[in-house]
Amino acid sequence: MSAAMIWIIIGVVLILSELLATSIVAVFLGLAAIVVGILLQLGWIEAASTQYSIFGIVSLVLLFTARGRFKRWFVGYTADKGEHPSRFTEDIGDTVTVLADFQHGRGRVVLNGVQWDAQSSDPLKAGDLARVVANEGIHLTVVKVH
Repeated sequence: MSAAMIWIIIGVVLILSELLATSIVAVFLGLAAIVVGILLQLGWIEAASTQYSIFGIVSLVLLFTARGRFKRWFVGYTADKGEHPSRFTEDIGDTVTVLADFQHGRGRVVLNGVQWDAQSSDPLKAGDLARVVANEGIHLTVVKVH
């Protein structure tokens, strides 16, 4: 296996390792290794000291120029709980329509034109109206509207 392929494989492994660690460092080391591998394959560099120098320079340039921008893309923005209320509480109190008879306390309802899995301790039949009392993300808890 040629030195160019080894550099490229190391680069790919480093980039893939970023999936496990979100420090956004390994991806730039991986890109630098791939650059060195390509330069070796093209015959533009040969000496080991040149390979390591280019690897170090490209890694540092990428880290200092692009890491902040990439980190925002990968990590994203997380709001504090006090900053924005949970979207799960928005539906509580809303009225839903039961699509089919509930079996063993579970069934489907329509909320704002979207079908949801729901659970209820009340016996609900198709066409009944129910009120949302909890939202666990992808499941609603509902009670029969009397």
